Amino acid sequence: MSNLSQMEFNAIREIASGHVTCACKLNDYAQKCTDPQIKQMFTKAAQDAQKSAQTLAGML
Repeated sequence: MSNLSQMEFNAIREIASGHVTCACKLNDYAQKCTDPQIKQMFTKAAQDAQKSAQTLAGML
């Protein structure tokens, strides 16, 4: 995937950045939760968002 145009590179970087932001927010929500099931849901969603960000960053 090293033949990305500058526009494609910037788009992927912006999407990956959004996933990182989402992961941070979800982790924050999880820390504030008292319900264990909701806490687990937020934690899992944060992990998934972080994994997506890493996958996208790997394309760069």
